[in-house]
Amino acid sequence: MARTGLSGLVVTDPANLYYLTGYNAWSFYMPQCLVVPLAGEPQLFMREMDAQGAHYTAYLPADLVHGYPEHLVHRPDRHPMSWIARRAVDVGVLDDGPGARIGVETDAAFFTVRGYRALQDGLARAQLVDALELVNWVRAVKSPLEQEKMRVAGEIAQGVMQVAIDNVEPGRRQCDVVAQIQYAQTLGARKLGGDYPAIVPMLPTGETAGTPHLTWSDLPLRSGEATTIELAGVYHRYHVPLARTVSLGRPPAELARCADAVTEGVQAALAQLRPGSTGQLVQEAFAASVGRHGYVKRSRVGYSIGIGYPPDWGERTISLRRGDLTRIQPGMAFHLILGMWMEGWGYELSEPVLVGAEGAERLAPLPQELTVKT
Repeated sequence: MARTGLSGLVVTDPANLYYLTGYNAWSFYMPQCLVVPLAGEPQLFMREMDAQGAHYTAYLPADLVHGYPEHLVHRPDRHPMSWIARRAVDVGVLDDGPGARIGVETDAAFFTVRGYRALQDGLARAQLVDALELVNWVRAVKSPLEQEKMRVAGEIAQGVMQVAIDNVEPGRRQCDVVAQIQYAQTLGARKLGGDYPAIVPMLPTGETAGTPHLTWSDLPLRSGEATTIELAGVYHRYHVPLARTVSLGRPPAELARCADAVTEGVQAALAQLRPGSTGQLVQEAFAASVGRHGYVKRSRVGYSIGIGYPPDWGERTISLRRGDLTRIQPGMAFHLILGMWMEGWGYELSEPVLVGAEGAERLAPLPQELTVKT
């Protein structure tokens, strides 16, 4: 904040609220924020009914948590962010002077246009500027404690994926498979309970496997079709996503050839995913490998992961793609997602990794081949 000339920071991303204070509740659908001054303790601002118990998870004492009144909820003529702006100035955590520069998370999923305008109206003399994912970038390097949480989440992800693979059978409804996945996600691992994921399980199957981000239906799985599975293990909000593909019956020759090429490509990418490398170098390593087999992947091959809340488990910082020259450091974590989405069919393989001094540590080391069930 000091280096970028910010006198205050308004944090609205629930993952960043959790990272900075420990606050954890399903209240992010309502206007809420953490205000961080350049000096002194940050303070939480949220709906009155949520503020009453925020101190149960946040480290902040109750007197640093402020609740706006219920009559401000869902009104067309006023917005809670106006109240928050005035209260933050009154308690001295924000400066409304003409020289004040206040950073705001303009790309956070739950910070609406109305919320921004209300905050701006309430801080008319200050200058609001884009914080440019300031907190997200701080989160990119995980502490030793965070790394252990990622390892537990990886164990959960590995166990959940095995449950998913075991349950993909001809005649089973897609929703039945997802029910088992969600049960296993909550059950956790090592007697440590799992948490809810930022993204629901994704289960494109048959022709729809050529399209990412589809969820599930109540249709039965059929012999002769492939299903791509993408899910996450979650522990204390730390996410480890994982993707695999199951073919019910002998796979078509092109699917088998693609799977072999991606298995080779993931090794090249993992070898490049090490301290001092860049997202561009990782992408180039994968592209060169699969390119020898005639394949091209136009989307990025991965992204930074850690704390996640709906609607996303990515950190919105580093992408493993051409043009990203961010230096990879020990303690960073990535989802290396190698989805090949074709016309009428698709293949997914992913590797969640934690970067150590020597390179990439696989967090969910399942076999990297196409699973064929006959």
